[in-house]
Amino acid sequence: MPLLLNRKDVMQVLDMKDCMEVVEKAFAEMANGTAVLPLRINITPPSGLSLYMPAYLKELGALACKIVTIYKDNPKKHNMPVIVGKVLLQDPATGDVICIMDGGYLTAIRTGAASGVATKYLARKDSGQVTGIFGAGVQAKAQLWAVAEARKLSKALVFDISDEAVTAFISEMSGKLGIDVLKADSADQMLDQSDIICASTSSATPIFDGSKVKDGTHINGIGSHTPAARELDTNIIKRSTLIADSYEACLSEAGDVMIPIDEGAIDKSHMKAELGEVITGEKPARSNDSEITLFKSNGLAIQDVATAKLVFDKAVKAGIGTSVDI
Repeated sequence: MPLLLNRKDVMQVLDMKDCMEVVEKAFAEMANGTAVLPLRINITPPSGLSLYMPAYLKELGALACKIVTIYKDNPKKHNMPVIVGKVLLQDPATGDVICIMDGGYLTAIRTGAASGVATKYLARKDSGQVTGIFGAGVQAKAQLWAVAEARKLSKALVFDISDEAVTAFISEMSGKLGIDVLKADSADQMLDQSDIICASTSSATPIFDGSKVKDGTHINGIGSHTPAARELDTNIIKRSTLIADSYEACLSEAGDVMIPIDEGAIDKSHMKAELGEVITGEKPARSNDSEITLFKSNGLAIQDVATAKLVFDKAVKAGIGTSVDI
C-alpha cells in the first residue's frame, strides 16, 4: 500500500545536511551515466501550467516523478496556493507507486541542497565568510541554510523589496543557524560585503550590477528558470567561471545563460562544466581565490528523486505517514 506523506511529515524527517549528501550523489550519478534524466514536460491547460519531472537513479535505487502546477488564479478562485507540487515515488523493482508525498517543502530543500553542494566545491575554502541572500522567501531561507552547511560563516546579509519579509527572514534564520543575519540597505552593500551570493528572487530582470561583484566571489543563481527571465546580467555571466546543473537545461530554460548567448556576448562553451563533473573530478572547480565562480541552477528531477527516496526511507524508519489501499 502506498504511503502518504503530507507537508508536516516531510518537514519532520527532511534536514539540509542529509539532503545535501544525497543530492551530491545524484549529481555524481548524472556525470557517471547511471542517471536517467529527461527534460521536464510542460503542459499548458487554459488556467495554468503543469510540469512533469521524472528521473531514475540507479545507484541510489530511486525512481520517481514530481508534478508541479502553477495556477495564478488559485488563491482567489479556489483558496489554494499558486504553486502545488506532489512527488510519486516508485519501487524500481516493480514500478509500483510506494509513496505519494507533498513536494513544496521538498522542492525548497533540494534546491538549497544543490547550491550547498555547489558552494562546497566552488566557493573559497576560508572560514568566516559572509553570505548575501537576494530574496527573503522560502527558497532564500533554504539557500542560506545550505550555504551555512557548506561553509563556516561569520554572518549573513539579506536584501528584499519587502521589509516585512526581511524582518521575518532575519528572525527565523538567525535563530535557526545561530549566526548574525542582518538587513542590507542596498544591492551594492551586499556585493561589497559578501563572499558568497545567492540570487533567489522572482525577478525577471537583473537584480544587481555584475561589474561590482568582488573578485573571489561565488554566486548561486536559482531564481530565474525561463528563457525570457534572468536575475544575473551579462556582465557577471562573462566575468564568471560558469558551472551548470545541466548543459541541456541551461540552453533550453535559463535566461541567465540564453540571453547573453543571444546577445553574442558568450557562446555555449562559456559553461565550463556541469556540477556533477566537478564532483567526480572530471572537470576542475575553482582554480584560485580571485576567480569568480557561478553555479546556474535550473532545478533537476534527479534532486527531487534523490530527496524523495531519502524522505521515504526516513519516514518508514520513524513510523510516519499514512498507508492507503489504492
